[in-house]
Amino acid sequence: MDLVKTEQNADQAIKRVRLARHDHRPYASDFIARIFTDFCEIHGDRKFRDDPAVLCGLAKFQGRPIALIAHQKGRDVKDRQAKNFGMPKPDGYRKALRVMKIAEKFRRPILTLIDTPGAYPGIDAEERGQAEAIASNLREMARLKVSIIVTITGEGGSGGALAIGVGDVTNILENGIYSVISPEGCAAILWKDATKAPQAASSMRLTAPELLELGIVDHIIPEPEGGAQNDWDMAANYLAESLKESLKKVDMMSEDGMLAHRYNRFRQMGTIHAHGG
Repeated sequence: MDLVKTEQNADQAIKRVRLARHDHRPYASDFIARIFTDFCEIHGDRKFRDDPAVLCGLAKFQGRPIALIAHQKGRDVKDRQAKNFGMPKPDGYRKALRVMKIAEKFRRPILTLIDTPGAYPGIDAEERGQAEAIASNLREMARLKVSIIVTITGEGGSGGALAIGVGDVTNILENGIYSVISPEGCAAILWKDATKAPQAASSMRLTAPELLELGIVDHIIPEPEGGAQNDWDMAANYLAESLKESLKKVDMMSEDGMLAHRYNRFRQMGTIHAHGG
């Protein structure tokens, strides 16, 4: 019975992984077109170049001025290559930080949409300070004096996701995933066999219900039946409602209370409490 249950858990976990990566799942630009108005994209990090894997700009959400930062994947081969398959380089994270600072200056809430397999690990990214760019974002997001609402819309891969993932509220779409490594990468390390990805996915506890149970995310956003890829409009409506409720929750906090809450959220992750008799 335990073996059957293990196999069922593995099947369910890898099914959600595949849905999170579905080719027709709505990406950031699809949600932007349906949820936000007056979107004005901001390009470049003022240091090296623009990174199309990170989409940034100013917009309005239900009439309220906000700043928007998102990972962006491509649809066809050419577009995916142009956007580096949604894997940002340090230029993308520095662009994101630039927009965060603009948002803080003009007192705009920051909304981030996470959907990346991870930060790009290539030599050119390492040469330009990939780790430093991610670390700088973590530090600065922890102390920005405006509200930050994070939503994992598809894949949330490692530091590539976390670099725009430090916030006051973290939401995840029903079939989103969030983990320190891909199931295939984990299986290759543990068993030297990437085909064991389903077992790895089950053990990693990367699905939305498990993340909620662990306190990594605050709220699960429902998806249309069968997954967000089946109805982009309905998926966008669910996301918009969640963003509205999240902003309302943070708006009730004082600035000091918001910063303390944000700090404590991340300090408590991974803490194990022993219950003695």
